[in-house]
Amino acid sequence: MSEKIIVASDHAGFAMKEYLKSELKKRDFEVEDAGTYNTDSVDYPVYAAKLSEAVASGAVNKGVLVCGSGIGASMTANRFKGVRAALCTSVEMAKLSRMHNDANVLVVGGRLTSEETASLMLDAWLTTEFEGGRHQNRITLMDSVNGEEESNDNR
Repeated sequence: MSEKIIVASDHAGFAMKEYLKSELKKRDFEVEDAGTYNTDSVDYPVYAAKLSEAVASGAVNKGVLVCGSGIGASMTANRFKGVRAALCTSVEMAKLSRMHNDANVLVVGGRLTSEETASLMLDAWLTTEFEGGRHQNRITLMDSVNGEEESNDNR
């Protein structure tokens, strides 16, 4: 059985979402589409929340989220406990978001990113493993309820 990934976008990210959805299917992922389903104007927080609720609940492990710039969608997604949404603009950012931050949502600016770059970022994001180790403490801190825990790790 293939891994399931949820995708979502607003109207500005619709074309890129459809492109990335097809790229995921080519890579044998099962894709759940949380909308939007056309280019009619909608509010990105609605669709970012649908995706984030699915990731936060554990219904899916990963998501790909798109809006015009990626900024609003990533800000919305990161309000959900357990969601680590990374707005990436380069392959290196996509790799580091997984290696160091265990990002479980890749966010792409649909109006600012070429399909070629988006595809390369998607590949890097999907194939890069979380390094754990010293980075795990930071993930624990990010996922803490109030974010005020202190770290004893001075590395």
